[in-house]
Amino acid sequence: MGPLKTLWHRLGSPRWFYGMLAPWQLGFGVAAIALLTIGTIWGLVFAPADYQQGESFRIIYIHVPTVILAQSAYMMLGVAGFVLLVWRMKMADVAMVAIVPFGIAITALGLFTGAVWGRPTWGTWWEWTDARLVSTLILLFLYFGLYALRQAIPNAQSAGRACAVLAIVGLINIPIIKYSVEWWTTLHQGSTFSVTRVSMPMQMWAPLLVNVIGMYCLFGWVITRRMRTEVLRRERDTAWVNELIGSRL
Repeated sequence: MGPLKTLWHRLGSPRWFYGMLAPWQLGFGVAAIALLTIGTIWGLVFAPADYQQGESFRIIYIHVPTVILAQSAYMMLGVAGFVLLVWRMKMADVAMVAIVPFGIAITALGLFTGAVWGRPTWGTWWEWTDARLVSTLILLFLYFGLYALRQAIPNAQSAGRACAVLAIVGLINIPIIKYSVEWWTTLHQGSTFSVTRVSMPMQMWAPLLVNVIGMYCLFGWVITRRMRTEVLRRERDTAWVNELIGSRL
């Protein structure tokens, strides 16, 4: 059995998975605090104001990382749903349970900061004809739908499979969000930066990049923490959890 196959089988073990996440949880937490503190202060205080939008531009350091993460988190949901349906791996369902509430919060924050940015820039809090705004709102509804669907189905396995199907189907919305500014006429500007192109000076995109990485670390911290809690909840009647609890008393 190769090392990758061994790792794959270990990922299906709740006990091994719980222990494996412990150092990652701490590392993500420390990195998130450091990066978000540096990136936010750098962007809000020391980065130059935009020559057209002025000081209102600074909300980009919160808005862009949140909407990027909202989409990435949903893509991870789709991957977890695929793994659950194909390989029936319990940890994939644990990941879905952990991601959905965070996805709701981060998408709502992205929409709110976008509205705050839009008011001085576009002269309106919301514009229904803007494809990116509407498709991001649909993303929030998908997160809410996943949460409601799990609560509505009493059988845990059936709920997990139903959520996996919805998560996979909802992936079609991700390219719509990304390419909406190219496919339709919208109020939104094009991508601020990508792997191959940067459309702003280094003094502006550097703190933005720090906050994007910091947001991913925040995601890692929240999800690893929630997954470990969910593993304990599901495995609460097993011997290893009882031993773990006993060792802490």
